[in-house]
Amino acid sequence: MSSEKSVTERDRQMAQKCVECTVCQGARKKQKGFSFWFVKCIENRICPFCQAYERVYGRKAHEPDPVS
Repeated sequence: MSSEKSVTERDRQMAQKCVECTVCQGARKKQKGFSFWFVKCIENRICPFCQAYERVYGRKAHEPDPVS
């Protein structure tokens, strides 16, 4: 039994907003400072775009992008 929900097109669109967000980009890139703290504190509680990012990419909005 899988408790995971399938990722919808709406989730993908909302996650794209998080990808484009300058605050979230700064948090993912620098991994320190106010942007990092802010995103880390609000992502699960307040921001629906950060929540969608986690559903689509399987990592928190403040976590760094994996190295290609």
